[in-house]
Amino acid sequence: MSETTPEQPARDGEDLAEIRAEIDELKAVPEEELVSPTPAGLLAAEPEPEPTDPIGSADDDDMEPTAEH
Repeated sequence: MSETTPEQPARDGEDLAEIRAEIDELKAVPEEELVSPTPAGLLAAEPEPEPTDPIGSADDDDMEPTAEH
């Protein structure tokens, strides 16, 4: 070892705080998302669901006539 480098560097744990924060962040991510992540573009393009009327609740008078082929 060199004369300017101490044999045992001082360990106050400050350097580990950053690593611990990253570990906690990764633990919060579900395992499936780590193994097979969903592309961000796919999430942004996902359509919003629209409410629909239950089957049989439509009034026949309100329906527009359709042309038969």
